Amino acid sequence: MNLRPSNNISSGQLKQGLNLVIADGLSAEAMVVFTSGTFLTAMALHMGATNFQLGVLAALPTFTTMFQLAAIWMVQRFNNRKVVTALFNFLARLPILAIGVIPFIFSGGTTVQVLILLLFFQHIFGDIGGAAWNSWMKDLIPGERLGAFFSHRSRMAQTLNVTLSLATAIGIDYVKTHYPQQEIVAYNVLFMLGGILGMVSVGLLLRTPEPKGELINDKLFTLFGKPLKNKNFRNLLVFNSLWAFALNLATPFFAVYMMKTLGLPVAYIIALGIAGQLSSIFSIKLWGRYSDRFSNKNIIAICGPLYVVCIMAYAFTGMAAGGNIVLIMLAVTHILSGVATAGINLALSNIGIKLAPNNEAIAYISTKNMLVAFSSTIAPMIAGLLADFFATNELVWTIDLKSAAGINQIQLLHLQGWSYFFVIGGLLALASLKMLGRVKEQGEIAGRRMTVHMRIGFRNRLRTNLGRRMADRIYNPSAMVRRKVTKLLSERRKLTAA
Repeated sequence: MNLRPSNNISSGQLKQGLNLVIADGLSAEAMVVFTSGTFLTAMALHMGATNFQLGVLAALPTFTTMFQLAAIWMVQRFNNRKVVTALFNFLARLPILAIGVIPFIFSGGTTVQVLILLLFFQHIFGDIGGAAWNSWMKDLIPGERLGAFFSHRSRMAQTLNVTLSLATAIGIDYVKTHYPQQEIVAYNVLFMLGGILGMVSVGLLLRTPEPKGELINDKLFTLFGKPLKNKNFRNLLVFNSLWAFALNLATPFFAVYMMKTLGLPVAYIIALGIAGQLSSIFSIKLWGRYSDRFSNKNIIAICGPLYVVCIMAYAFTGMAAGGNIVLIMLAVTHILSGVATAGINLALSNIGIKLAPNNEAIAYISTKNMLVAFSSTIAPMIAGLLADFFATNELVWTIDLKSAAGINQIQLLHLQGWSYFFVIGGLLALASLKMLGRVKEQGEIAGRRMTVHMRIGFRNRLRTNLGRRMADRIYNPSAMVRRKVTKLLSERRKLTAA
């Protein structure tokens, strides 16, 4: 196991290293499934967490991003990103293990306050390791393969996420039904498994080669200021920060809304999440290909508005009459949002790496992560503080239709509780997309050209799979009509001649 950076990495070492990066992603994804998202929310609700505490839990992953400054200093001081990444990822797994083990050691168990404190340190260490990892991957992965590689890695991680989430949700619901007194124990076991898998991830990182990076001699705050002086990168920071603020007003509370307002069981929520994950898996390969061929900005311009529609659609699910209609609406929303988030997440990650200079990538990417994190942190905390106010205030918009039979009321809008944040967050996200036009990226083309290219490509694949005639019925009905008319005229001429 070589812990030192290498001056030259052979093609064989690169291939092995990329496979290790994928394996690291899979083990880390399994850890995330067991210790965050819906299962963490369900655990916190079971422990009696308030709305503000739920907001704090949602804000933790982004609030601690400011500690990435420490990663910049350490990489600058030691010029060994592998050791920094592995060490702090190891430290980040210890609090996860502690959350799982404490209830088996102390009879009182874990309180919400202890849970928040341990996750706070977990995210601090994880962010330091993550910043060094970003810089490491920037030098390790060839630029022309960046989009395709990360789309492949994300697709495999999401496939694992779907499988584990479904199996875990079924297990949790079984425990809640047959052994309700053991529900909290089940969550603790998940944290122990997550911590163990996280340690496996650290071992894989230690075996991955690291190319030797250029030593950065600038002072820490000078490095931090460089991205802010770069006009194009500064425009990216403004857009990404506004976008993150808008989304984090709403998205962290989707699971809370479905559990508390709609009353859905955990298995249903996980199943809906899986529907979104599957659509993301099937679409991310496409976005990775277009990321390398066109630009990440083009992908955001297409996926951004679609995701905004999905966020705002949540506000109308509570107005639906009947549980089946609600589930159908949620399923469609999750499927479309899965397609959109696959492109947005890939593009936002890649565009930051792409626009950052090679020798200062860690400073640029960390600056971006910290500013975006600040916006992402205050948004759910504000939402958590205002949630109780909006819970007791309703906005209802109806139309009265008068007829001989009487007056019929048609409800157009009914906002209460979390529904307010879905509408407000969607509108702010839509407004932030206007800032995207100020960002310049190599390979960028007119959005309409990319849309036309995607439509033509889809039509060609459809023709290959379903046959020319069926595709023409969908995309070119005039050609089908012309063929039928020609055939009829030909038959008529034959009859006339006879």
